[in-house]
Amino acid sequence: MKPVKLLVATRSAGKQRELRDLLGEAGVEVVFPSDIGLSETSEESLLELGDSFEHNARAKAEYFAKRSGLPTVADDSGLEVFALGGEPGVRSRRWANAAGKDAEVDAANNAYLLRRLQGAPEPKRRARYRCVLVYVPKVGAVPQVFDGSCTGRILAEPLGAGGFGYDPLFFSDDLGRSFGEVTAAEKHAVSHRGRAFEAFTKAIL
Repeated sequence: MKPVKLLVATRSAGKQRELRDLLGEAGVEVVFPSDIGLSETSEESLLELGDSFEHNARAKAEYFAKRSGLPTVADDSGLEVFALGGEPGVRSRRWANAAGKDAEVDAANNAYLLRRLQGAPEPKRRARYRCVLVYVPKVGAVPQVFDGSCTGRILAEPLGAGGFGYDPLFFSDDLGRSFGEVTAAEKHAVSHRGRAFEAFTKAIL
């Protein structure tokens, strides 16, 4: 039985835009923490310090399910560059240790990625985006896990201004363009988050 109201445990404006699109046709009322009056707490900064996407997503889902009493889904996702041993991985958001607005953090992370790969040939630029979702239908229930990924390579300079995060530097194998150059619908059809939420909606909704 699908939830009437689903809490998506993220405060990221970029993710919220994508998830409203991805879940908008599922017939479920999607809400985010601020929509239901859940103010940000200091505890939240400790929820994404695990060593795997699944660990972090589960911590967020269980935390927000307890605070809200609602069916809750959380994701943790990031970029994995194979030649960098999978970095930035779970540290994708805080890789460059930057603070500030989302756009400022994204710019710092992208600049750091370009420095790390400066002069690297194309085979050393292979990468994938990965997303892990954890769904908690109610407090104390066994969490359900869903996974999605997409492959590509890191460009030597950004292309396009769409998306968020590393999107202008990620050249998609599926689309033959960077995620920064394509429409939201084109990205959702092949992205790590799109694939993970497609699996989730088929199983749950």
